[in-house]
Amino acid sequence: MIKTLFISAWYPNRYDEMFGLFVRKHAEAVSLYCEVQILYVHPSADIRHFETETRQHGKVKETIVYFPAPNTGLFNKFLKHINFLRAYFKGWSLLRKFGFRPDIVHANILTRTGVIAYGIKLFTGIPYVITEHWTRYLPGRNSYKGFFRKKMTEFVVRHAEAVFPVSENLKKEMINNNLYNKNYFVINNTVDDVFLTTIPKISETRKIILHVSCFDESAKNIKGLLNSLKMLSYRRNDFKMIFIGTGVDFKEVVDYSVKLNFPEDMIHFTGERTPAEVAEYMKNADFFVLFSNYENSPVVISESLVCGKPVISTDVGGIAEHINETNGILIPARDENMLFESLNFMLDHYQDYDSEKLSQEAVEKFSMKNVGKTIAQQYEKILGKNPE
Repeated sequence: MIKTLFISAWYPNRYDEMFGLFVRKHAEAVSLYCEVQILYVHPSADIRHFETETRQHGKVKETIVYFPAPNTGLFNKFLKHINFLRAYFKGWSLLRKFGFRPDIVHANILTRTGVIAYGIKLFTGIPYVITEHWTRYLPGRNSYKGFFRKKMTEFVVRHAEAVFPVSENLKKEMINNNLYNKNYFVINNTVDDVFLTTIPKISETRKIILHVSCFDESAKNIKGLLNSLKMLSYRRNDFKMIFIGTGVDFKEVVDYSVKLNFPEDMIHFTGERTPAEVAEYMKNADFFVLFSNYENSPVVISESLVCGKPVISTDVGGIAEHINETNGILIPARDENMLFESLNFMLDHYQDYDSEKLSQEAVEKFSMKNVGKTIAQQYEKILGKNPE
């Protein structure tokens, strides 16, 4: 069985169990076919010494090293970078102590993970691949900058055995940013198996619209969605809007909703929910809406489709690779009037979509079984050995 080491810039940890959850899902998918070990390092301003946590999530073994990261002063910034490298060295040494030597390293979210993966390759000969999720390469984001960072990213991408962006759009934008590799291969995000289970639908007199996100207003534009819902509330009151999630702008969004003075019981904020709870909400919703300013390939859209629910979304990032007239509606970003019209239309026509067909097609693309098999086959191709 192929042994793979996942390293990632984002990963669920004791401070935030939702951070980089999609990376864990990829790891879980791969663990159906390979032995998977996670090595993740996380900065912490409230510790003075390195702390190591080992845990198991399904078949995935996780080693997390927390390192001191003072957040003020030039020297402390330098020290943070040194401690980052020391944390990876401590984690790697611990894995070697317990006899784990990977056949391949799988770096997630550049750039520093790519540098670590290249360093492992340099000293051990173990090859590495890269999965990229980050929106920083997309036009208008303006967060992929800095001469040194760009050159380092170009270097680690060029020396990887393969690069797996999560959408065709992301692949195109990475290449547009001079990130060249001979083996680009798009691999979708995956959906937790809990979304594949059958949950009896709860009887509800009103139609249920669902939104799930990290409540980052600059990306998700939830206030814009609320503005469209306010317009909708003047026309009809036969719906209930449920928002799931939390994040940096959660309070600001809730306060804005209160300010808009919706009719009683029309808008609900649940806060953070477990994947099983989100799956239950999705099964009971009539359709899903995402009004983002930018995205790559959001997992929530895949989850909605797996649950057989049509989607209203902005046409940004790689979303158009999955949403079309057979399973939803695409609209321009920031167009609140178009969103209002689409919401109004979908409330009357969501039952016209073939829920069973939506689910079957999405399972084929996004299930852990199929995504994990695709990644394992790429490992096999690189290593020349069978993952089983």
